[in-house]
Amino acid sequence: MQDSFQNKAEKEIQKIAALLKAQGLNVTTADKKLYNYEIKVVTKQDSLKVLVYFGKKGLKTLIQGNAESKFFKEVYNLIYGENLFGKDDVANLNKDVKFDIYIGTDESGKGDYFGPLVIAAVYVDEVISKELEKIGVKDSKLLTDERIKTIEPIIKKVVKDKFDIVIVNPEKYNQLYESFKNLNKILAWAHSKTIENVLSKIKCDNVISDKFGNESLIKNELKKKNIEVNLYQTTKAERYTAVAAASILARAKVVDWFNQNSKELGFKLPKGGGVSVTNAANRVLNQFNEEYLLKLIKFHFKNSQSLIKR
Repeated sequence: MQDSFQNKAEKEIQKIAALLKAQGLNVTTADKKLYNYEIKVVTKQDSLKVLVYFGKKGLKTLIQGNAESKFFKEVYNLIYGENLFGKDDVANLNKDVKFDIYIGTDESGKGDYFGPLVIAAVYVDEVISKELEKIGVKDSKLLTDERIKTIEPIIKKVVKDKFDIVIVNPEKYNQLYESFKNLNKILAWAHSKTIENVLSKIKCDNVISDKFGNESLIKNELKKKNIEVNLYQTTKAERYTAVAAASILARAKVVDWFNQNSKELGFKLPKGGGVSVTNAANRVLNQFNEEYLLKLIKFHFKNSQSLIKR
């Protein structure tokens, strides 16, 4: 079975590479890793990776890079505009739930070496959903930082107090990771916390969350709080208005963190987890010290292995 998914992943990455090459983009030869195939898409100004993972549950396609860049959005739209979803993704898209009243949750920052992990939850009913759609709420990955900061207060005005945001700053994140040893467990804890906080303001039986791991993770955290809801986890959950709104509110806090800390450091901190990010970490390390750096980074990232020893 594993070999079958591996073969499908290879075909999928080749399909994606051909699509991107047809658009005139510079794409490297597919590289096989332990659990995935990956390609690099490179321009003079920017670069990103496209990865197709293979596992027991099927295929999963991810894009790694600066999610706010024009280049990232171009590649993202090319790939997902062509419906190059994994097997599970297609199944989920074909069985969309239709909740009129629900809470949507999403996270931001989990792919950034610098900065916090932020999770947000937003309640909607039919009226709120229509208002959010009118102001252009959609997946935060398709919006620039400037647009996110413009639309953030409008979303809050529309939903009023029926939202919640949990910010896990790097210091707290590193403590939690040391305890949980698993990012998905941290996400489950934080998602359940935002759900709990919204439910303290308004009654709601339905929750839609972006899928990041086994559905039982969030359910178990909710059980600890004696919370029973209809939980629907799905990939590409930002197609649901409340989840998209949550993704914007979460990303806005990440943007704030990067702007504030870049100003304090005197240079712009890069997002993501590439070489430029490692270089920036070494710059912080040389300019300040290890204690200061640990307040800015998610230490378990592989970037930490490339830091200059002092």
